[in-house]
Amino acid sequence: MTSSNHNAPTTLSRRGLLLGGAAFATAAGLSPMLSFRANATPAAGELQLVPATPNPNGSIEKLFLLKGDPLVAPIKTIVAQDGSPVPMPVLKEGERRVLRVLHFNDMHNHITDLHGKKGNTHRLAQMVKLVKDARAKAADNEAVLFVSAGDDHTGSVFDELMGWSPEEFVADAGYRSYSAAGVDIATLGNHEFDRGAELLKIGKDTDATFPLLSANVHSSDFMLRDEDYTAAAIADIKGLRVGLIGLTTNIDTRVGQSNDPNMAVERPITAIQNVLPAVAAISDVVVILSHCGYGIGNHASGKAATAREIGDGDFAIAKIASDLTDKPVVVVGGHTHTELNTNGIDNDNMIDDVLITQAKAHGAFLGDIAMSIAAGQGRQDWYSSVSLHPIKSSDIRVKADDEKYASLQQDGDWDDAFETSVVSPLLKALDSKLAESIGSVEIDTLGRDAMIASRYIGENSLANFMNDAVVERSETFPNGKVDFALFNATGVSSGVAKGPLSFKAWYDVMPYADAIHVAEMTGAQIRDMLQNNVSRLLRPSETEQTDMGGFVSRGFLHFSSGIRYEIALGKDAKSAKAVNITLHGQPIETVLDKKFTMAFNTYIALGAFGETWNGKPIGGGVKGDIASLDVRKLKFDHTGLVYRNEVIAFIRNHKTISQANGAKLDGRLAILK
Repeated sequence: MTSSNHNAPTTLSRRGLLLGGAAFATAAGLSPMLSFRANATPAAGELQLVPATPNPNGSIEKLFLLKGDPLVAPIKTIVAQDGSPVPMPVLKEGERRVLRVLHFNDMHNHITDLHGKKGNTHRLAQMVKLVKDARAKAADNEAVLFVSAGDDHTGSVFDELMGWSPEEFVADAGYRSYSAAGVDIATLGNHEFDRGAELLKIGKDTDATFPLLSANVHSSDFMLRDEDYTAAAIADIKGLRVGLIGLTTNIDTRVGQSNDPNMAVERPITAIQNVLPAVAAISDVVVILSHCGYGIGNHASGKAATAREIGDGDFAIAKIASDLTDKPVVVVGGHTHTELNTNGIDNDNMIDDVLITQAKAHGAFLGDIAMSIAAGQGRQDWYSSVSLHPIKSSDIRVKADDEKYASLQQDGDWDDAFETSVVSPLLKALDSKLAESIGSVEIDTLGRDAMIASRYIGENSLANFMNDAVVERSETFPNGKVDFALFNATGVSSGVAKGPLSFKAWYDVMPYADAIHVAEMTGAQIRDMLQNNVSRLLRPSETEQTDMGGFVSRGFLHFSSGIRYEIALGKDAKSAKAVNITLHGQPIETVLDKKFTMAFNTYIALGAFGETWNGKPIGGGVKGDIASLDVRKLKFDHTGLVYRNEVIAFIRNHKTISQANGAKLDGRLAILK
């Protein structure tokens, strides 16, 4: 692939800076980007280049972290920490290197997927084998990087090793396994903060031997910029200088949590505008690890079955990057679980000669970018190939003569030493938690397919059960029993089969780290919430063209049994009405001024981010520019209790999930034809 030139900020002479101190001083004096000052504290508009130790299992030969505030002003100067010359690229003008970036995103702790009948799928161990092979076969002029584009937490039973408090911490399974796997660098995704920045810091300190990046996360009381993560990094591999910048979505990151109220996320484009020119000036190539999502604004892709709010997504980032530098730039994306460039470069994923790629999610693929770069030639003379390596799923029931056999995981497809020495000890730590029986399921109508298919189109028996369980459990809450509970449809992530119910099986239903927050609401406010909710329903006319297994990111809510109402569909979402509403059996019109308590899950209490319970227009393909209700204006009691844990406690107490204790359709929501 070739690319046209753009106006670059400043070009630098490599040869002059290779000659040592005196030559460096002369060259540095010619460049507004480079300086050195012993023991400098970066000022506004500066980043400090600080030597760091690379992951010993990775491939970076020399690593430098760029410290300082990347948000206060555009970066004009990079200063050395100790007064020594700022290391520069060592390639001579026109000298060529190959950079191979092996990448994944949104692993969500699917290190190994466990299945009693199909066998375990060794996802990360398969990647390790591919990465080791690539590194072993790399030519003398080929550098191989292994990176994560974020969301390395929340989504599998391995999350439980993090615990819910510092005292419960056992291990950060993702970061520990990545360190052993040879991951060179990772960016912070939104789900890294689900259990709070305090636990993330413990996991990072305990288990990560690679650096974390984000140029736009700031002000956490626990995860400190320049101590726990940096805006960017510089990596030297086989004479190639690679600049890396991390970005985190500002739409879906859980800010405003009670134990870390100051943490915030700036717009990604602000960060990239400030940082990229300086990083590009001292690099041969720049890799942007963007956990911001494929697209821009309101966009449908990946896990979104309908459009969702992306904000400053990869389209905007790539466009700005192209305008800011003529160096080769690739955007390794995440967040939207999008499968890109499966069969080579798709021209739709090239924006002004900046490549965007992503490897779906949950370890489905290992992404592979190979770039041939000539030093000093910018994007005039660079070439790239892109591919996705499928990670095979296990199904030991399939015989060798079956045509599906070759596409399934077999002995030799994964790095057995890694699985044995790294993953197995983590699984052993989880054994008692995974196998533990928390009850049984008495009915056969709660399977995954049925629950996933119904969660967006009307009443859902499993959501009914979950919300009613929380209401019953609230008798033990510090401030007493709540009137009602709610949960978002997207949070119902699976179903349960009839028979014994393990902790893991219920964890698959509720993998997200939601706490319980209680708000006082008047009858009028609940009426307004229900009216807003009916516009979010996936209408019958939409279901045929919608992948019901995907995420319909509209923020549709399910409620406990004390709230009953009907939906008059009308001609469209804007004309849909919530009618015949009763609260505890009382018509809504008679209790508009009465106060009630409602249990929220964290995601909704924080405004639901891209699913918009925050005053912004409802997204997810809802037409009519309908403003959402901003629930963040409510006053919440942050209980510190975990939604999933309360439901599990209910199951343990009742010893079963049955129609008798709430797992049924009871007509609390009816759709009028």
